[in-house]
Amino acid sequence: MDTFSVLIADDETDFLETIVNRLQKRKIEATGVSSGEAALKLIKEKPFDIVLLDVKMPGGMDGIEVLREVKKLQPLTEVILLTGHASVETGIEGLKLGAFDYLLKPVKFAELLEKLAAAFENKASQEQKIRGAKIKEIGRPHN
Repeated sequence: MDTFSVLIADDETDFLETIVNRLQKRKIEATGVSSGEAALKLIKEKPFDIVLLDVKMPGGMDGIEVLREVKKLQPLTEVILLTGHASVETGIEGLKLGAFDYLLKPVKFAELLEKLAAAFENKASQEQKIRGAKIKEIGRPHN
């Protein structure tokens, strides 16, 4: 698996630290923040391949609001929603807004790794299609 960058936003600090550490041990560039606002601040500073978002974060922005902003700022960044409390309707809303997937806590780490790999593959595929279209455009004669 190619290396990729993941931003994890979750208000449960034990969960956040565990996931960041386990991903980093697998040579995945993982950054953790505990709020939606902190996630958006980082997203504005640098691109991430994948954002793993807790849907329910107290105060401030929730995961759905952050998802909307991520898709405006970095449309190709894949977002995986993660929650232990939200309803199926929240998951469906997130998918309609462009989330790649929706996982329920507690999530098995192996399942999370599979979803991250699939999200990265999808992002890489989309980027390849865009590059291909640009190359074709360059090769066309202009009138």
